[in-house]
Amino acid sequence: MRCLPAGRIELIGGELIVREPQRTPHSTAIELALDALRAAFEPGRRVRVQLPVALDEESEPEPDIAVVSGSPRDYLPSHPSSPVLILEAAESSLALDREIKGSLYARAQTVDYWIVNLVDHVLEVYRDSEAAPASLMAGATPRTRRCGGDVVTPLAAPRSLVAVADLLP
Repeated sequence: MRCLPAGRIELIGGELIVREPQRTPHSTAIELALDALRAAFEPGRRVRVQLPVALDEESEPEPDIAVVSGSPRDYLPSHPSSPVLILEAAESSLALDREIKGSLYARAQTVDYWIVNLVDHVLEVYRDSEAAPASLMAGATPRTRRCGGDVVTPLAAPRSLVAVADLLP
């Protein structure tokens, strides 16, 4: 039996999912998003990198970026459960991030979910999700927008503009 390295699994819908190794474009996209989102959000919001969010009893994904309210000590009793923005950088995980994680985040009523699509070099913005049924795969159908060379405004930072080019490697 082979042991998995620490930090390489996520709890998704009651199942442990092995995370794929990060290639250079993926890690670069995470760092770019970290810089852009820290600049976009005012104090009182934390931009967390690959740390768990507690969405329900069966799911503690570790999104590439999660923006939450409060300070690190606010989450000593439990992981954050209501991120104001979740961002995933996706290349080989694009289908998983769109379908499985997208459904999971919609069910948890995450109002702002972004995918930095490294395959097509665009930002996919998922918003206005309705509460999804209990089944993980039967998630809501959020409104999607693909952003190429323009700007996007986080719903929780309405006065901020994030250039899509700043998120793409």
